[in-house]
Amino acid sequence: MIFSRKRKPTLAISMTPTNSSWGGASPFVSQLSACLWRRGWRVVFDLRKDPDVVLVIDPRRDHPAKKFGLGELREFRERNPQVPILHRINECDQRKGTNDIDELLRQTNALADFTVFISEWLKGYFVERWFDPSLPHSIIYNGADPRIYHPIGNHLPAPGETVRVVTHHWSSNWMKGFDVYQELDQRIAVGELPGVAFRVIGRWPDEIEWKAAETFGPMTGRPLAEKLRECHLYLTASRWEPCGMHHVEGAQCGLPLLYHEDGGGIVEAGQRYGLGFREDVVAGVREAIERLGELRHRLMQQMPSGDRMVLDFADTIQRLAVESGRV
Repeated sequence: MIFSRKRKPTLAISMTPTNSSWGGASPFVSQLSACLWRRGWRVVFDLRKDPDVVLVIDPRRDHPAKKFGLGELREFRERNPQVPILHRINECDQRKGTNDIDELLRQTNALADFTVFISEWLKGYFVERWFDPSLPHSIIYNGADPRIYHPIGNHLPAPGETVRVVTHHWSSNWMKGFDVYQELDQRIAVGELPGVAFRVIGRWPDEIEWKAAETFGPMTGRPLAEKLRECHLYLTASRWEPCGMHHVEGAQCGLPLLYHEDGGGIVEAGQRYGLGFREDVVAGVREAIERLGELRHRLMQQMPSGDRMVLDFADTIQRLAVESGRV
């Protein structure tokens, strides 16, 4: 739908996209902005003008890409009580062992008219703490840009071909699963998984000295997608992840998911097209390889989608604007 009115409706987003390898919120902003532009919206990244809807993502002011936070939102709310605020919640303290994020999100959410959680797990986490589930909200799971992250060119391993298992992370926090990745690397190095290779992309703790893994520095976009499509199985051992983008990018490149059962929101994806493990990652890899054809077939039927994600957000934003009388 293209708006026929002379003044374009405006969305203010609290962070700008970046071109570097930095988390999942940045590609989300890029995809959503492009979708709204096609619909005739204007997208800005500050509160100086008069937006019709505000979208706040991660109210911490700990990165140059984050353009306004809780303080600015409070001032804006006082000046513009009629402008709807949409709060996308994609973070929590349990994810990284912090103790300040949940409270900051609570204070931010108190200003919001509508809340989007990126997984059912994350919604349940905050319902246990402070979110009232009778308030307006929805669940919109993450998706990656399908122009870049797609399965075309990926294939199941041929007979005798080395099976490549891959993971990638921009954070070197141990909670991303590096204890499991280190164990898998060591067990491949001593010959427990003949015919299997392990690829690690991104950053990792300085203490780790890889023994068998094929390693690459941080990548994003097409170079990353090409490296993922060369592989056959995506491994994530991240714990209590609100949702994450790493496994979504892997899935959209055609890779079934081997996931830790304490993966938080990741488990919701894994139950559709993956296999869970808890104690023994090597046993999990072996079973996933045995069932790779079945798992890949399930993935192709239920693949995550960046298009679906941004359309759900764009529809929500448009509805908030119309119902508020702003457009």
